[in-house]
Amino acid sequence: MSLLHHDARHEAFDFTSHFREDFYGCLTRRGDTLFEVTDAMLCENGPVTSPVDLTLLAEHRRGHGALYDALNQGRIDADRLRRALAVLPQPKAADGRLALAVDVSPWLRPDAPTSPGRLFCHVYGRSGRSSDQFIPGWPYSFVAALETGRTSWCQLLDAVRLGPDDDVAEVTARQVRRVVNDLIGQGQWEEGDPDILVVFDAGYDAPRMAYLLHGLPVEVLGRMRADRVMRRPTPSLKEYALSYPQGGRPPKHGKEFRFARSDTWGEPDAETVQVTDRYGTAQAMAWDRIHPRLTTRSAWIDHDGELPIIEGTLIRLQVDHLPGGGDPLPVWLWSSKTGMTSEDVDLRWQAFLSRFDLEHTFRFVKQTLGWTHPRLRSPEAADRWTWLVIAAHTQLRLTREAAADLRRPWEKRAEPARLTPARVRRGFRNLRPNLHSPARAPKPSTPGRGRPLGSKNRRPATRYDVGKSTRRPESIAERNQLKAPKP
Repeated sequence: MSLLHHDARHEAFDFTSHFREDFYGCLTRRGDTLFEVTDAMLCENGPVTSPVDLTLLAEHRRGHGALYDALNQGRIDADRLRRALAVLPQPKAADGRLALAVDVSPWLRPDAPTSPGRLFCHVYGRSGRSSDQFIPGWPYSFVAALETGRTSWCQLLDAVRLGPDDDVAEVTARQVRRVVNDLIGQGQWEEGDPDILVVFDAGYDAPRMAYLLHGLPVEVLGRMRADRVMRRPTPSLKEYALSYPQGGRPPKHGKEFRFARSDTWGEPDAETVQVTDRYGTAQAMAWDRIHPRLTTRSAWIDHDGELPIIEGTLIRLQVDHLPGGGDPLPVWLWSSKTGMTSEDVDLRWQAFLSRFDLEHTFRFVKQTLGWTHPRLRSPEAADRWTWLVIAAHTQLRLTREAAADLRRPWEKRAEPARLTPARVRRGFRNLRPNLHSPARAPKPSTPGRGRPLGSKNRRPATRYDVGKSTRRPESIAERNQLKAPKP
């Protein structure tokens, strides 16, 4: 073993042990059981299919009753755990800045009518069907720090369950604001550093997210629908005088920029061409100071005062082919940063493609760590299990430099720094003796009597409806009526 590799292993053990101490301090009730459940989740030989199976492992020294009691009655200080995650070494993008990805992943519960807070979650191709469907479940909004290059790793930083009364954009903005403030408070960003890049997919309105995150050192980058219509910059007084010699009120918006009509694009302000191994030739064109024309309806119906003009850079990305085959369609991106150079444009679309690394994390925590397998009734218990899964995934990321490559005979060799999360987890049981375990030994106890055998449950659980319980006003008159004081 080289000296450099030995130092990397020692540093990995040191960071992981400190995080385990911080994680244990966040478990303010039933902490010993919750901590050992997380260890058992990491040491299970194969995918986690049920939480109760984890009680059969040596790493979990308590019974199955303690497990369910901890999930239902335990307590996790989520704010403290967020700060513990923010203080860890964070991955960086290609230009050295922090890049955060935001996305929603559902915990589907179609057969749980007694579970409150379920919404209709949008899923694709379930049960062999190719069309999209809406399945009842708990949607969770995740924020993760992205790495550069092709990888299946990222650092999960926060998870928030979206409820029936929540506006997704407002809740996500508060979540991102909290994560960014935690990162700044832990010294991950300082004055003079480049803005933190926050990447959204097409499910979010990127200009609105930029408006809601105003005041933070962040740059919003989001995907736009291919049928959008935006506006060019407001013409100057000289340009207005030449175009409208008869005079009149100067316009607030420039000419239309229709994504589906190339005759409205004009000459791009920046254009780049790159040859990639994965997508072939990638051509990107960028137009500066493109903004949407906002109206007092939909998401902006509650806005008081004059609607803002939110300018940014519009990027059109076209590649030769996709990894899975098929004819690739152009991708439209919008960034809240203006005045980009060609190098800035390349960094933006490369950062957006790195956002799909979060999909690998979702697949791993669901299929391997068993995030959505427990049949929990309470959404609060689901929140606790979600934080345990995040803590387990974080320990795998911290120990990947020290993990051995326990590969199967048909698998290729990999460098220690290039091991996948599944391969690191495969050898975590061998790494655990080198890590600090603050959980205390269980005390002897006698289980309760429980419900008498043969007795009936005379307190049936309450059943809840699925879907939103708060409806937004659809017109200005309806908004004013809702805001008017009641007599």
